[in-house]
Amino acid sequence: MTTKPFSYLPIVLRTDQRDALVVGGGQVAVQKMRLLKGRCRMLHIWAETLHPELAALVEQGQAVFWQGKVEEEALRIILPDMALVFAATDDEAVNGMVARQAHALRVPVCVVDAPALSSFITPALVDRSPVQVAITTGGASPVLARRVRQMVEAMLPARMGEAARFMQKQRDWLKDRLPGMKQRQRVWEFFVDGPAYEAALAGEEERARSQLEQLVEAAEGEADRPQGEVWLVGAGPGNPDWLTLAALRLMQNADSVLYDNLVAPEVLDRVRRDAERVYVGKKRSHHTLPQSDIEAEMLRRARRGERVLRLKGGDPFVFGRGGEEMDTLLAANVPVRVIPGITAANGCAAAAGIPLTHRDCAQSCVVVTGHARADGTLNLHWPSLARRGQTVVIYMGLSSMAELCQQMQAHGLPESWPVAVVYRGSCADQRCVTGTLGTIAGNVRRQGLQSPVLIIVGEVVHHRGEVMQAVPGHSTLKESA
Repeated sequence: MTTKPFSYLPIVLRTDQRDALVVGGGQVAVQKMRLLKGRCRMLHIWAETLHPELAALVEQGQAVFWQGKVEEEALRIILPDMALVFAATDDEAVNGMVARQAHALRVPVCVVDAPALSSFITPALVDRSPVQVAITTGGASPVLARRVRQMVEAMLPARMGEAARFMQKQRDWLKDRLPGMKQRQRVWEFFVDGPAYEAALAGEEERARSQLEQLVEAAEGEADRPQGEVWLVGAGPGNPDWLTLAALRLMQNADSVLYDNLVAPEVLDRVRRDAERVYVGKKRSHHTLPQSDIEAEMLRRARRGERVLRLKGGDPFVFGRGGEEMDTLLAANVPVRVIPGITAANGCAAAAGIPLTHRDCAQSCVVVTGHARADGTLNLHWPSLARRGQTVVIYMGLSSMAELCQQMQAHGLPESWPVAVVYRGSCADQRCVTGTLGTIAGNVRRQGLQSPVLIIVGEVVHHRGEVMQAVPGHSTLKESA
């Protein structure tokens, strides 16, 4: 029977005005005391004997030592005064008793190596006080949490805490100068992304303050005429690990996000939490918003000073109508920034292990849309598509697949010409169905594939790896006729 994993809410708990208790006096208790030291009003240790490091804390007056066996009645008396308690003995019965008492009195308790008895667990911590980064796997793997901590430690400047303290000292002054919260937020974003932050990191407070004042003066000058902008950003094929660094940064700075149905939920989770999210997705035969209304919405928001993120699956300039949106925005004098993404063609082919070009069989690659006209017909130049020595990648072609295959054969390619259809390429539920121009439509129908899919036509399909780990933790699936 599979055990349902525990669910945890990461929070930051204030403990500087309250005491904390550690039950146990060995090496594990030492680890918990190191975590609590400097974060509580007073530390209490209840144990029969003390590790030398704990004894030193008691001698220095930084901890109170309760010597002897843990007594249930006495525990009930002192627990309500504690912000939290760690049960860190090598006696399971004692740890269980501490947990029961803590739960009964609603005091947060952590029992070492016993998540089922605990109301909280401690994360791996990266400390750049006052900046702290907590990493948790929900108790699934403390070793993995430590490895993530090592990666984060390497990324964060050692003196980040100094920069944070400088910024904290400026908050009241900045609030007096700029009463508007959004204005202040934008100033801080410019500060963190620019040379002023580097000066604060280096401890050069005068230079950092001077540059901060320049940012404030610029913000004050724009108070009566806010100028927003629009960012056309490619979200890639769906795997959040494939987002560009530029895309991630803008996703954290945007005031509002307009996104469509091709943007995976896992990608949308990377957007800052307080940004307004507006779904403008378009599916076949069902448009949430006409294109003209989407463009009008971007203009409206930019004109009132918002930084608008237009988040698109794949790349905004490859069948994403990004060119049309850019033209409209520039004609209205709205600043536009374009961040490319991994295209669906590149991403889905790579995830399925299919090269788009290959010296032996494909010296070029043609990318087309299979979206049919209102009358159901396809307006494609079939003679240029039905050629050997190239790969043809077809977007939005699922509903037109039968005609696509028929036209390719009618214009010169054999019925046995290889085809692959990739569903949700790069995502955890990715699937790949292979076949030929004569069989692929039936194969896809039997497998029940739905949009979004990408169709790859050409001999490169023969070079697909049998089994791959293109998506971390997931093998791609090869199904052929």
